[in-house]
Amino acid sequence: MLTCCVGQVNTGQRLARGGRRALGGSCLLEVGLGMRPRRWATVAAAAAAFVVTLSACSSGTSNSASTGPVKHRSLRVGAVFMDSQGFYGGVKAGFQSAASTSGAKLKLVESNPGGDVSKEASFVSTLVSSKVDALIISASSATGSVPAIRSAAKAGIPVVCYNTCVGDADISKYVSAYVQGDPVAFGRDTGNAAADYFLKAGITNPKIAVVNCEFVEVCKLRRQGFEEALKAKVPGYQIVSNQAGTTQDKAVSVAGNQIQANPDLDAFYGESGGATYGAYKAIQAANKSGKIVVFGSDMTTDIANALADGTVIKSITDISGKVTGKLAWEQVQRILEGDKSLGKIVDDPITGYTADDKATVQEWLKVHADGLP
Repeated sequence: MLTCCVGQVNTGQRLARGGRRALGGSCLLEVGLGMRPRRWATVAAAAAAFVVTLSACSSGTSNSASTGPVKHRSLRVGAVFMDSQGFYGGVKAGFQSAASTSGAKLKLVESNPGGDVSKEASFVSTLVSSKVDALIISASSATGSVPAIRSAAKAGIPVVCYNTCVGDADISKYVSAYVQGDPVAFGRDTGNAAADYFLKAGITNPKIAVVNCEFVEVCKLRRQGFEEALKAKVPGYQIVSNQAGTTQDKAVSVAGNQIQANPDLDAFYGESGGATYGAYKAIQAANKSGKIVVFGSDMTTDIANALADGTVIKSITDISGKVTGKLAWEQVQRILEGDKSLGKIVDDPITGYTADDKATVQEWLKVHADGLP
């Protein structure tokens, strides 16, 4: 595993798009593996420079497995998916597809701890005992997941975070690579789309309710970016409510209560896919379609269909699960093949979609006909 001797980095987490805006319980089983560009070029350039700056400068623990090309090698990789939302299905599909393309013979040992740190730790302990070749993980907690990740690293198992991870200091010590889309830029994209909508509609003091996933740092950073963009363009905005509702079922209930408590509500900001679609369903149930709109996160088939309709959901910012999975595999392959040339932070592209560009949304649905984002 690579260790880095530079200072701390500001990484954040992710849980965790009309023109397309291009930016840059628990179970254990083994599975055999047989836009339109916008102003995010500067973000991508900064991320690229950041990756170069983070070149690894000393070697730490290394896995006992021999290094060399992964082609034809039988590999067992542990995978932690934070929850059952569609993004993680996309990650799994992208990871397996990329592994197959590389010629590796992969067995994926996977778990969905549902954001439960104790379940996550128990599963990782099992992986350590069985000596998997690598671990990919969307960490349940920046602090609570440290012992599990540390135990894997100290056992010589390369750890690749995606979407969410531990804190910067622990990344430098225990994590070989971290695939992430900048969460502040992610939220800023949604905020810009919301601001443009409000300005066009002549709403200078919009009242916004947030349905959040802020048990992970990434979602706090998404809201930071969202509010930064609003403040710059629509300084009269108000966040009238901010409540947790990561999953769809919880979000429907939370958003319904927010609507009742705020009869003059203009919009929702959904920080996750479940939060976004839950707010959409709550608006429908309250017969507020066309009166309250949603700006959300994380594309799914249901969300894409609602965005194409355009009555309620007005914009979505997304990171493709399949792309994330592909990038995670590339890091596993690089590490197992002994390539130490890259830094730890791997930029995961962010894409924006809005209801005004139905053709782009329909293209997303066509490309993702299998239902995996």
